[in-house]
Amino acid sequence: MKKHLDPVGLAALALLAVTGPALAQDAATAAPAPQYALASETAYIFNTLLFLIGGFLVMWMAAGFAMLEAGMVRSKNVSMQCLKNICLYSIAGLMFWITGYNLMYTGVDGGFIGTFGPYAFDAVGAGDEAAKEALLATGYSTASDWFFQMVFCATTASIVSGTLAERIKLWPFLIFTVVLTGFIYPIAASWQWGAGWLSAMGFSDFAGSTLVHSVGGWAALAGALVLGARAGKYGSDGRALALPGSSMPLATLGTFILWLGWFGFNGASQLAMGTIGDVTDVSRIFANTNMAAAAGVVVAVLLTQALYKKVDVTMALNGALAGLVSITAEPLQPTVWQAVLIGGVGGVIVVFTVPLLDRLKIDDVVGAIPVHLVAGIWGTLIVPLSNAETSYATQIIGIAAYGAFAFVGSMIVWLALKMTLGIRVSAEDEALGLDKTEVGVEAYPEFGQGSQRV
Repeated sequence: MKKHLDPVGLAALALLAVTGPALAQDAATAAPAPQYALASETAYIFNTLLFLIGGFLVMWMAAGFAMLEAGMVRSKNVSMQCLKNICLYSIAGLMFWITGYNLMYTGVDGGFIGTFGPYAFDAVGAGDEAAKEALLATGYSTASDWFFQMVFCATTASIVSGTLAERIKLWPFLIFTVVLTGFIYPIAASWQWGAGWLSAMGFSDFAGSTLVHSVGGWAALAGALVLGARAGKYGSDGRALALPGSSMPLATLGTFILWLGWFGFNGASQLAMGTIGDVTDVSRIFANTNMAAAAGVVVAVLLTQALYKKVDVTMALNGALAGLVSITAEPLQPTVWQAVLIGGVGGVIVVFTVPLLDRLKIDDVVGAIPVHLVAGIWGTLIVPLSNAETSYATQIIGIAAYGAFAFVGSMIVWLALKMTLGIRVSAEDEALGLDKTEVGVEAYPEFGQGSQRV
């Protein structure tokens, strides 16, 4: 659970790392004050580094989402997806500073919302002894915590971008991103990670299967329902028609980047690296995360071969992501076989949910709803399988609460934008491609020179 750290020291480990085994043994009989000072400072440094390293790995996931979406959309819309992803990351950073972090963490106290207002970073340098002790009391730099939580916030918005690709206007999407990252996500996350009412109830979501992925998935679903399907996606008989993406190599690269970033996403959610136990747990989280993703790929490949007599590379890619989302709610406690099971079911979810959405005529360009929403629900629901401190009833309550808040809140914003600015581009602009009509810079300009490729 993402909550503020308990500033526990790192005595033996710190001394082993800094001075070597012999001095560590000698120091066992030394005065306790020097040991505590060295241990607390070392723990502070290691914990802060965990947040910073985990944070920039999760930030790198923004590149993964951009490449995945660029590969999954048609070539006439690639620049638009790149623009949306760099904009949404930037908006999330500003909004999480303006009010998001405080809404998520400050003054929640078992309630439903924190406080409004911008976040204040630590002072420059350690300052006097009192200031230094105040910093050490947190166990980590609060600015590193802000950065780590901010990139999670941006991830939520990235999920929405892919679902609504190829037919949404840029500016209404960015306005929605402001609301999602500044208010909807931080308020929802405060219920669990900010010690809100769901945390008090015993709900558990270690790194965000529901708090991040399902919240983003619900927002994407609401947007897809209001926006409608792409022109030509469904034929006159209602059957889904293939609209192939521009580049499977780009989509594959994006998936591998996301897979790499997920080690920061899940691993740094341990929130501490100040003891041998913490480091061991981070390592276990890495292993379980990898096993779940691998299982998701293999199951998706086997299922598509059995059902369609051919392997669908997009299903394999989304199988990896669904396995990652599934294990995110509890990546520490599962045994290896449990991690494989949890991730493998994520692969099953993708293979069966993608065609289900098509039957319902819900157009999800990149498969974000099966991957992030449905697999996120599954991962959160199955937490009690490996974590005896949780209950299925409490997990269901949390899933339902997040679903109602994120879906209804997002639906209200989408409808308001539709009735005021309008959210869908014209039929002519959609046919020409958003790179020409909304961005003005084509990703592949040579394709338009005497070619009909779309």
